[in-house]
Amino acid sequence: MRRSRPASVRLLGRRPWQRVVRAVFGRQHYRALVGMARTCPDFPEVLRRYLFGVGDYPWVARLRTPVGPWEARLFVRDDVLTLNEIFCREDYPADGSTDVVVDVGSNIGLSALYFLTRSPNSRCYLFEPVPQNVARLRLNLAGLERRYTLAETAVGAEEGMVEFGVEPTGRYGGIGVPTGTMTQVRCEHINSVLGRVLATEGRIDVLKIDTEGQEARTLAAIDPLLLSRLSRVYLELGPREAVDTPPGFRLLRYGTTWQFYNQARAAR
Repeated sequence: MRRSRPASVRLLGRRPWQRVVRAVFGRQHYRALVGMARTCPDFPEVLRRYLFGVGDYPWVARLRTPVGPWEARLFVRDDVLTLNEIFCREDYPADGSTDVVVDVGSNIGLSALYFLTRSPNSRCYLFEPVPQNVARLRLNLAGLERRYTLAETAVGAEEGMVEFGVEPTGRYGGIGVPTGTMTQVRCEHINSVLGRVLATEGRIDVLKIDTEGQEARTLAAIDPLLLSRLSRVYLELGPREAVDTPPGFRLLRYGTTWQFYNQARAAR
């Protein structure tokens, strides 16, 4: 998820005032409010933390899901933003028919938790290279180990060791991101990842990519034959970023999320 730029005047939990004004006209924010009330038994507290950036952490957020009640462990204030985007605003929509998910940039596991709680049959292939995020992901997915596979690597348009920026929240780092602290991580090529999952599962219902600036390059690097076997692709793009719609796919833009739907698979 993209970090907002510094501004001289900030409101509502350190948000730039321009962003607050724009939010009034974004339908996704009203959907998020309704989704938060429906999903979070502690709705007033979650909303307070989301709007004003207050509260102590770590903190456990209770959730209502299609498979029953669950808990998400949030470690910093920014994790509330991620919880809202995934569970309340539903940036990456999925339902009980979503069986196989490839989640590139799994962070602390909230997106995986969302996908795994849509159905008792869903399976996730997760990719996250930051050790702090990996440890937190395992806590959030405790009890679901039989339904996910985790690779502690980055995924992108290249193969080998890459420079990876890390920062305290774990939310905003990525390949080549100048966070001030850089480390070397292993990167797998997206085609290797997709080929391996397709060989095991025979299908991929959702490919989700949130890699802080590498999304467009990663999508463009996917072999067309592999791409044709994906039902949906979700990308998190910044306001000045864009990507061409792959042949055979339909684009739906939802806030900062670009959702691509394979028209051939939708017709089946």
